[in-house]
Amino acid sequence: MNIALWIIAGLLAATFLASGAVKLIQPKEKLAAVGLVVLMVGAIITHLRRHEAQAIVVNLAILALAVLVAWGRFGPQSFSG
Repeated sequence: MNIALWIIAGLLAATFLASGAVKLIQPKEKLAAVGLVVLMVGAIITHLRRHEAQAIVVNLAILALAVLVAWGRFGPQSFSG
């Protein structure tokens, strides 16, 4: 079992290293937009679990704006140069 855990840990480390390498190549604008989308989704999930429905409205507005920026950076007719 110990060997299996080490193998899994090594695979996870390799995955995170590859993910980090991809992030180093991406422009800052793309990472800021995608990171904020992920953050807002997490905030919405947290507010849902805590039954804080009023706070979700603000999170949805910020999420919509972040998705718009991410779409503008990644979308089919991206605005980035």
